[in-house]
Amino acid sequence: MKMVVAPMRRLPVVTAILVIDGGATVELQGKEGVADITSRALIEGTRTRSADDLIMALERLGTSISASADWESSILKMTVMSPNLSQALGLMAETAIGPRFDDAAVTRVREERLSEIVQMRSEPSVLADETFASELYGSASRYGIPLGGCEQSVRKISVDDVRAYHSSSFIPRAATLILAGDIDTDAAQEVALDKFGSWLGSVPDPAMRRPASATTRQIRVVDRSGAQQSELRMGHIGVPRSVPEYFDVVVMNAVLGGLFSSRINLNLREVHGFTYGASSYFDWRRDAGPFVVSTAVQSEVTGAAISEVLKEVNRIQDAAIQQEELSLATSYLAGVFPIRYETADAVASGLASLVIFGLPDDYFTSYRSNILGVTTEGVQRAAQTFLHAQDLNIVVAGNPDIVSSQLAALGLGEVTVVRVDG
Repeated sequence: MKMVVAPMRRLPVVTAILVIDGGATVELQGKEGVADITSRALIEGTRTRSADDLIMALERLGTSISASADWESSILKMTVMSPNLSQALGLMAETAIGPRFDDAAVTRVREERLSEIVQMRSEPSVLADETFASELYGSASRYGIPLGGCEQSVRKISVDDVRAYHSSSFIPRAATLILAGDIDTDAAQEVALDKFGSWLGSVPDPAMRRPASATTRQIRVVDRSGAQQSELRMGHIGVPRSVPEYFDVVVMNAVLGGLFSSRINLNLREVHGFTYGASSYFDWRRDAGPFVVSTAVQSEVTGAAISEVLKEVNRIQDAAIQQEELSLATSYLAGVFPIRYETADAVASGLASLVIFGLPDDYFTSYRSNILGVTTEGVQRAAQTFLHAQDLNIVVAGNPDIVSSQLAALGLGEVTVVRVDG
């Protein structure tokens, strides 16, 4: 197990994060969602404590443990008063290494996830997001299926699947313990060795499911007959977090759609009054996550909104941005950065990202200078290299009777209406 320690003596608290490498991208095909179910079930008791006993033990120390799974990792997290760290970290180790995973608890967690899936089907924004990812990556890619799995995959997950995922993923060489707060390096190493030193287990690395991608533009209308509003998603496969031009891409997206003052938002909201808000983002992952433009507009202006987004994508590629736009974006990004890391919790979470994405040790200390060093030429070059207007997939969750003809009139390709059960 690796360790990262960030001493912060301002308050007598420590945040502990245990990062387990793997996450959803190492799930077996057909068992999508098992990483999420495993994380939820971790805190349902250990081999020596029931769920209630675990909760009460944590509460006596003034803390709690959260567990979650992302694309590339599973995470356990707690914040505790520094005098209670040793006992609390012992409970975290017990939770991570020796979860109970009894049939009743895993079944309940799985049923809760299935209920969430059913409830989310009524949310147009969720339908748009999930259809967009499915069309973009395809069902063969893990990125094409929701992070928490779909109904078909979650329904198949058994307690044996959860135990198997845990035994293959929660192993010392896949783990990094991060401690940030009122503790020094020597004390951190001592308490970590005491609580995690007996942790055993080593198996071959599971194969990661590589992202696949759509080869041609897809235009889909998710049938929401009678809807007065369209949830709009436009985008394509983006770039991995490790891309050397990361800072150019971040600033470019800030100007395009990442800030309130961005071009897409000002166009759709202020100039045309199509929406209350529109944004764009790169979803940063180890492999290439999606680049997405997201907004909700009245059904009657769906086609016009798409046209304006395309104009803005083309504009940021065709001409260098104004120096004023660059200064606004870089000043905001550089200025807000230190504010995000004022607490032990925030610092520990930031260090978790450093671990997950394999970022350099000086990432945080050099962030502001890297952002402020971006030029107008770098922004245009990033737009020309990493934005692909001709490949933008389009998904609209809305009323097909109103929006289909608008999409067809844009002349971007064949429009297909899809229906989602539920």
